[in-house]
Amino acid sequence: MATRLNRIFHDEVLTVNQRYTLSDGATRHLVTVLRVKQNEPLILFNGDGQNYLARVTQVAKRSLEVEVVEQQANHSESPLATHLIQAVARGDKMDWVIQKAVELGVTEITPLFTERTGVKLTSDRLAKKRQHWQQVAISACEQSGRSQQVAVHQPIVFDQLLGMNIKWRDSIILHPHRGESVAQLHSSSAYNLIIGPEGGLTEDEVDQLAKLGCKPLTLGPRILRTETAALVMLSILQSRFGDLL
Repeated sequence: MATRLNRIFHDEVLTVNQRYTLSDGATRHLVTVLRVKQNEPLILFNGDGQNYLARVTQVAKRSLEVEVVEQQANHSESPLATHLIQAVARGDKMDWVIQKAVELGVTEITPLFTERTGVKLTSDRLAKKRQHWQQVAISACEQSGRSQQVAVHQPIVFDQLLGMNIKWRDSIILHPHRGESVAQLHSSSAYNLIIGPEGGLTEDEVDQLAKLGCKPLTLGPRILRTETAALVMLSILQSRFGDLL
């Protein structure tokens, strides 16, 4: 079995035959954890959808330099675009949802605060959380072989969701007792998936979204946790309209 090369995100324009000094975080991981050596190959990506084969040219305790030797196409992106609008979950559940959603091919993520969202954050803590969630998404891209960066957008409240310029006809909300079966979904190349918090969206919130054209769907007789519902629905969408076989 071929050895899988380490993949590292580097937020800079990458050019063949150019050398780059990696970030402190990437250096610590490669030098301290993975013990990379001089001339060892690895793959860089910067979010432009390409892989950049590189080799380590200099290793020090606090710095690591690499040279890009080849640009390679990366065909890991799904033909289906999915925007996950996920109610903020408690503890590390949000990290888990973001990580797994990226692995399942999500295109972008917007954290959402609704009436029943049990998480309250100050503006400073929210900014730090967003940075953390973006890093979770980047790490998941590294692990899953993706080279297109998944943006974690600025968190929004429900009224801001109602004002978003999105295609509501291709937007989905899940409801345990209301809506059509997933089998009734029409084919589309892009979907917005709105997932409520623990306790679900209120009936008023569901009604407001439905008036905009958002389609309520049910996944069957069992009630799923917020973190489970997002991943089940993403899996279904990728299986029916994307590239999950």
